[in-house]
Formats: sequence, structure tokens, C-alpha cells
Amino acid sequence: MKILVTGSSGTVGTRLCEKLLDKGYEVIGVDFVENKWNQRVNSVTTVVDMRNKEEVLKLPKADMVIHLAANARVYNLVVDPSLARDNFETLFNILEYTRQNEVKKFMFSSSREVYGNSDKIIHSEDEAFVKNCESPYTASKIGGEALVHSYQQCYDIDFIIFRFSNVYGMYDESDRVVPLFIRLCDEGKDLVVYGEEKLLDFTYIDDTIEGIILCIEKFDEVKNDVFNLAYGEGTSILEVAQLIKKLLGSENKISIESNRIGEVVKYVADISKAKAKLGYDPKTTIVEGIKKAISWFKEK
Repeated sequence: MKILVTGSSGTVGTRLCEKLLDKGYEVIGVDFVENKWNQRVNSVTTVVDMRNKEEVLKLPKADMVIHLAANARVYNLVVDPSLARDNFETLFNILEYTRQNEVKKFMFSSSREVYGNSDKIIHSEDEAFVKNCESPYTASKIGGEALVHSYQQCYDIDFIIFRFSNVYGMYDESDRVVPLFIRLCDEGKDLVVYGEEKLLDFTYIDDTIEGIILCIEKFDEVKNDVFNLAYGEGTSILEVAQLIKKLLGSENKISIESNRIGEVVKYVADISKAKAKLGYDPKTTIVEGIKKAISWFKEK
């Protein structure tokens, strides 16, 4: 099967393309930059501005599309909401590629952000509401899910939507909390935790990739459904900061500031549906995952 993966130079995209190539799939990578992590993935990557519909429509035909590409830093999209518009445009353009090429299998990476802030901490897949939309990024994911549903209704394009939660590990040098804290501790600089009570579900990248591959392999059995792909347990941001500091033997200080606008404060995924329907079984604890992330950071 030939699979087109958007965002193939990103954290999840790089690791997914590696695994797909190892399994013998034909991969068409698409990103706006070359892949700097893996030459094999880069060799199958086409550099395209996915906001340009005409360029997207020129991409070679695939049997399945996995749309990972997005501006995904929540607070950055609060500061500059035009980045959320980019998310809508790239999704629309890749759906049009899918429709016009009569591709019937589409997968979309959504986010735990769609659950917003409520009186609940643990969330199942049927609990996303527009009224809980906390940020422009969240809107791009809630609206994106709706657009994917509409293409199934109107054009018979079957889909799977997976909702990620704080994916961390290799191929990430961004300012996401785990790589940022590792970098700051390595440099002996102080950490800032936004929200002492903030509790989130951290997912090691290989567990995320396992979930995506299960969706590929079982697509016809589980199509037109939504799955939480996370670890299923919560860890506070403060605990993550303390763990990274301990593992790196850092003496830097941790300061606590107020939650930033637009960010979900407490979220743990209910992964029972993914376990039952996909056989999804995340294995990497936060301690083991952080150790692996630090090892990768030091190597690279």
C-alpha cells in the first residue's frame, strides 16, 4: 500500500515514516521542509507548501492519506491565530487531494485539546464540545474533525481520527515542555512551570506510532471512528520538571507561574476504546520515556 504522510519531517511524522518503510509500505512524505533526522525518510519526502492547493493537487496518488501536518503549539496560536488558519487551509487542501484522486482512506491527527477545560479529568471520545474550545488551535482541530466527517458524508471517504496527548521522545527539539525542560536542565537554566495543578497525559512517541500503525492495519474494521492515543495516566508538569531535573542531576530552580490562556489544565485519556477495538497497549511509563528522551537528546 502506498501511504501519503503529511508532516513527514516532524516528530511524529519522522518516526511513523521510519516504521512504515521498515514494514515495507511505499511512503510519500510531504512537508514544507526537508527531513533533517533521517536520510531515508528525506529521500521519499516532497517539499510542498500545503497552503498552496495547486501544489498539493500535483502530489502523486496514494492509497491512504495520514494528515499529521499542523502548527501544533497551542500558545503560539493564541499569540498568532493566523497559524490556526494555516491548519484549516492545509487540511482542506489535502482533503481535496484525497477527493479528486478518489482516495478512500483518510486519517487525521487531532488533539486532546478538543476536550477543553471542564469539571472532568478523564475523557472518553464522545466528550468533545465546541463550548469548551479554549484556543484557535483547538478550533482548528474541532473544525478539522468536522470537515473530515463532512467528506465522509458527501464523498464516501472513510476516515479514522486519532487524538494525541503530549507526544514526546525522539526527533523533537521544539519548545514543547519535555524537550524544553531537558535542554534547559542540560544548560543549567531555570525552569518555568505554567500551572502548579496542571495535569496531563504524556505519551512516548513509540506508543503513539504503535496506535497509528494499528489503525492502518485494522482500518476496514474500525473506520469512521475516533480514538484517544495516549498513555492513560496523568502526570503533573511539575512532576515532569522534577523528574528531568533529577535524571540530569541539575541544580537549576523550578518556578511556578499561572496557567497560560488557551491551554487545557487537566486531562487524562480514556483509552479503553483503543484497547478494545485496536488492541492498543501503550507500554512506556513516564520515567522510562523521559530516560529515553534524555538519551536521544544527548546522542543528537
